[in-house]
Amino acid sequence: MSEIESPIDDLLMSEEQANNLTYFAFAKANQAEPLLAPTKASIGALPDVLAGRYHLERLLGAGGMGAVYRARDLLHEQFGDPDPYIALKILSEEFAESPDASALLYSEFALTRRLRHDNVLRPHTFEVDTDCQRAFITMELMRGLTLDKLLCERPQGLPWKELRDIMLPLLDALAYAHRRGVLHGDMKPSNVMLSEDGVRLFDFGLGQAEEGILPGLPHLSRERFNAWTPGYAAPELLEGQPLSASADVYGVACVIYELAGGKHHFRRLPSTQARDEHLERELQAPLNLPGHCWPALRTALSFNAADRNITAQQLRDAMGATSSWLQRLRLGA
Repeated sequence: MSEIESPIDDLLMSEEQANNLTYFAFAKANQAEPLLAPTKASIGALPDVLAGRYHLERLLGAGGMGAVYRARDLLHEQFGDPDPYIALKILSEEFAESPDASALLYSEFALTRRLRHDNVLRPHTFEVDTDCQRAFITMELMRGLTLDKLLCERPQGLPWKELRDIMLPLLDALAYAHRRGVLHGDMKPSNVMLSEDGVRLFDFGLGQAEEGILPGLPHLSRERFNAWTPGYAAPELLEGQPLSASADVYGVACVIYELAGGKHHFRRLPSTQARDEHLERELQAPLNLPGHCWPALRTALSFNAADRNITAQQLRDAMGATSSWLQRLRLGA
């Protein structure tokens, strides 16, 4: 799509635009006249340099709603930074035209900024390029391997020690997010990376704050994006129920099962279909998972949210415990 220029002086703000969250994100401080909210006609082509500062070098990955680029921070480079590289996330052109597009992206930034944990991706800034009318997030650049790529290399799954070294930090990150009132919403292997600095959980684009947390942040609907990943989303999400901590637990349990056995527990079928076909009757513990860990993981994989009565922290504690410790605990009880 080529960039289309329009004389700002001739634009009038309608009542719809006045109530449009995206409109305010693109208003220039030095401009008295209002700027229309992004539309197909007003959104420009993605330039090589965003906001006069971030030079896009190459695409790192693309999902259902946006894309992540490796970018060079020209300002940091100018001041001699030996490593001026960052990751930059921007909504795809299709979603950038949505009335609340930048508000959705800002929601992700606000949620992630609330989390300060070694195993959660660190965001830097939320910014807007007013020339092409595109909002974006800058983040730390992770160098490593996402778990979906790791699984391609390890089709038999990971031995217990390696699995444990990935699983425990991941569960630590999720349990921490839940304690902070943040729900991830899209737990799957491609949203977890083994970086040079350890495990990183990222992409809170479908995440939400629990009620009472960040009260000023709009609770925006993601329904029209149809963005849940069917093989990792809990059945209640696919049936239109709201996101919950329990749904995150189901997703992370799917990831752990796949890492332990090398394959998805329900052949990547949507969880609703797997439930309706009673595939849970065929569910068996992965070979690489110690027997004492299976009851907790099996509970986390329950289709029925009422039966999934385990938190991320409880799942982490069960996975981190040794069989001898559990035996002592039972004897003590």
